[in-house]
Amino acid sequence: MKKNVLTRYRVMAYVTAVLLIVLTVGVIGKRLLHLDGFDSLVTVVGIAHGWLYVVYLLFAFDVCSKARMPLSRMAWVLLAGTIPTAAFFVERKVTREVEPLLITSTETAAA
Repeated sequence: MKKNVLTRYRVMAYVTAVLLIVLTVGVIGKRLLHLDGFDSLVTVVGIAHGWLYVVYLLFAFDVCSKARMPLSRMAWVLLAGTIPTAAFFVERKVTREVEPLLITSTETAAA
């Protein structure tokens, strides 16, 4: 597996996780605390998280299929973008598992 496959997944995992945390804080501010000004934040961040989560799903599926992960583990990786802060922990675990499978530049030159 090429390193850029893992890098794309890692970037999208962090982006998705950060946006989900911001969205969660915005929803708490809007619904529970009834603070003014959170309406537009929730709308914008919600739309951004929704679309970027789809990109995250594509990149996560790509990494999982190339790493030949079992279906149950793949499901956890795909769902990590829906639980605040879960993507940080799952990304770290997936990175540790997939790094030994990466093709180095010397292996590519030798082939």
